Amino acid sequence: MSVLLFTIIVLLGAFLAGLLGSLTGLGGGVIIIPLLTLALGVDIHYAIGASIVSVIATSSGSAAAYVKEGITNIRIGMFLEIATTIGAVCGAIVAVYLNANYIAILFGCILIFSAIMTLKKKVDHTTLDNTDKWAKFFKLNGSYPDKGVDHPYSVKHVPGGFLMMLFAGTLSGLLGIGSGALKVIAMDNIMRLPFKVSTTTSNFMMGVTAAASAVVYLHRGQIDPGIAMPVCIGVLTGATVGSKVLLKANTHKLKIVFAVVVAFLALQMIYKGISGL
Repeated sequence: MSVLLFTIIVLLGAFLAGLLGSLTGLGGGVIIIPLLTLALGVDIHYAIGASIVSVIATSSGSAAAYVKEGITNIRIGMFLEIATTIGAVCGAIVAVYLNANYIAILFGCILIFSAIMTLKKKVDHTTLDNTDKWAKFFKLNGSYPDKGVDHPYSVKHVPGGFLMMLFAGTLSGLLGIGSGALKVIAMDNIMRLPFKVSTTTSNFMMGVTAAASAVVYLHRGQIDPGIAMPVCIGVLTGATVGSKVLLKANTHKLKIVFAVVVAFLALQMIYKGISGL
């Protein structure tokens, strides 16, 4: 395969990944890594390095808009980034010593879990009762605007959310994905944040988490510009288009289709990992 053909395939695949990832909330990495490893035969470590760069680009682009609107809780994001950054660096270091086949199997399992979480109905938590003492100490409680009205909320179970974020950061550094499903568990299910706040704050955090692990992959020479550049451009363009399509698309049906595709790719990754052992 020529370099030009390879670049075009990666660019188109990354665009589709960014588009679908934006519409479903799973991010482009869940498509990019299987595309590079299964279809194009790229080593999974280089695929993860390229995916991490795309996560930084997409997170930086969309996070700025959410921060400007005042929906993102920056204080919670900065606090939880301590956990995700430590986890991301640890995950990236562990990836050096972990067999690529084991990474493929783990990646497939996380994909299946992410697909299930995508189909799960989200519950919007907005309550001021039983504020966590740690939330009061770190002043994590806040409010978000909706149709010109500020909706205050309180934060629960801060230590539990912090530990889950540590685990999410480790998987992000190890697998090169945003680990959005685990971050939703931490902020939505454990810390009981409103859905809009948890989603936008998670997006705000992804770029910082990815940047921490990217340093390790860059130092090992596993971020190849020939792969990372078309992935980054494609995912960023697809995510931008996806954010506009999102207003008109039937996301429920799309999420079902996407979950089936992701589950299929997950099984392929698990099969590849097991057969390669």
